[in-house]
Amino acid sequence: MASLSFEPLSYDDLPPERRPSLLQASIPVIGMLVFLSIGAVLLDLDPHLPLLWAIVLTGLVGRYWIGVPWDTQYEGLVDALQMGMQAILILFVIYTLIATWMSAGTIPALIYYGLELLSPSVFLPATAVLGLVVAFAVGSSWTTAGTIGVAFMGIAQGLGVPLPMAAGALLTGAYTGDKLSPLSDTTNLAAAVTNTDLMTHVRTMRVGTTLAFGISLLAYASLGLAAQGSIPAGRIETIQTAIAGSYSLHPVVFLPLLVAFGLALFGIPALPSLVSGVFFGVGTTILVQGVSFTAAWEIAQSGTDPQTGAELVNELLASGGLMGSTWTITIVVAALALGGLLERTGVLAVLAHHIGRLIESVAGLTAGTAVSAVAMNALAAEQYMSIVVPGMTLRGLYEDFDLESRNLSRAVESSGTVTSALIPWNAGGVYMAGVLGVPTLAYAPYYFLGFLSPAILLVMGVTGWRMHSTQSPAEADPGQATGATTTDDD
Repeated sequence: MASLSFEPLSYDDLPPERRPSLLQASIPVIGMLVFLSIGAVLLDLDPHLPLLWAIVLTGLVGRYWIGVPWDTQYEGLVDALQMGMQAILILFVIYTLIATWMSAGTIPALIYYGLELLSPSVFLPATAVLGLVVAFAVGSSWTTAGTIGVAFMGIAQGLGVPLPMAAGALLTGAYTGDKLSPLSDTTNLAAAVTNTDLMTHVRTMRVGTTLAFGISLLAYASLGLAAQGSIPAGRIETIQTAIAGSYSLHPVVFLPLLVAFGLALFGIPALPSLVSGVFFGVGTTILVQGVSFTAAWEIAQSGTDPQTGAELVNELLASGGLMGSTWTITIVVAALALGGLLERTGVLAVLAHHIGRLIESVAGLTAGTAVSAVAMNALAAEQYMSIVVPGMTLRGLYEDFDLESRNLSRAVESSGTVTSALIPWNAGGVYMAGVLGVPTLAYAPYYFLGFLSPAILLVMGVTGWRMHSTQSPAEADPGQATGATTTDDD
């Protein structure tokens, strides 16, 4: 189960003399957004340097205006990096795994046979469904995207399906399965931080999440029908011929995938499962593809540069290996560092407190939770914080409105975890863009779950549908405009 090594500061934890005003808390946030906008739009910079500028601004405001010592800020930075260490390590391993599965023939074989089984008209809904099944089984949207997701992007390119659409469908399925799986770390964290029974939380998530997925599936089916007949002449044959001429497609090449997913199904955490996949990928590269021991590990480190005779296939199967993860990881480190400073200087606690002050109804509470979760994704750049900060800050308000804790656990997951992949500098957005090879803002319009899940949550808050009250029906206030239901089913 996911956990944090520290407890983020709440508004009451902040000493009055070092508690930022709303203006003081807003300056670092506004500065970050301005820097990122100027860097991307006017200067055509990657996010690294704008994030560095925001780190410097936050540190200066925290030290000289709010009065937080350097040592305290540094501790916050370290805590944030420690919180994100699992994500950083998974990034290292996933990039290595992709390279070894490319060289082993695992991903080439998935692309080869996928091109035979799938067509443009069914590709998008099929991708969403398979992504859901795999993510539910292994409990991880990240693992799903970094393994079969890479293969599906290759299949999409072969079928002529736009890559942003393919990425959106894959992420919708992966995050749906992740949220419905009791094996998911964020699902466990949401239940733990809100003091909700895990399976009660999962059941409460089920209706809204499956409804959002069902609507998404209809949209992908519609997009797929529009894609009929869009396969360029001879493309599939060209890809399959080049793959078959460069790799042995013996069934053994699927062993690394079976081992990694098999271990995950038996409850082994994501990191050791993926590392096992790397070693089996290297072993398969040596035994099946005839690559030497040294060369196989060099591929794991530096990536693949295939020479199949077809430029399209070379592009499909090229990968960066361990060293190729540097660009992605440095963004994650910078974003986590900024989030740590915002937390330790009290900026996040003050912003969450002022959001809470605006809440006067169940509908407002639901909307406030959603806004808080999305804001934490943008400010702290880590989906764990989008769960923990609203979960801790707003827990008392849910009690004041006579709402069960499962309403809060559902709200932080429905609006926090699923939207992390929509923020370009969030660890989720950076990771998904890196492994799928599609910029965050390019796939965002087709990642329907990321919009539908919070939207359905808001409908629940406004109408009272599936809002679970601690009161019996007789005790509930009939005059409350957004009164909660009291059903015990999910």
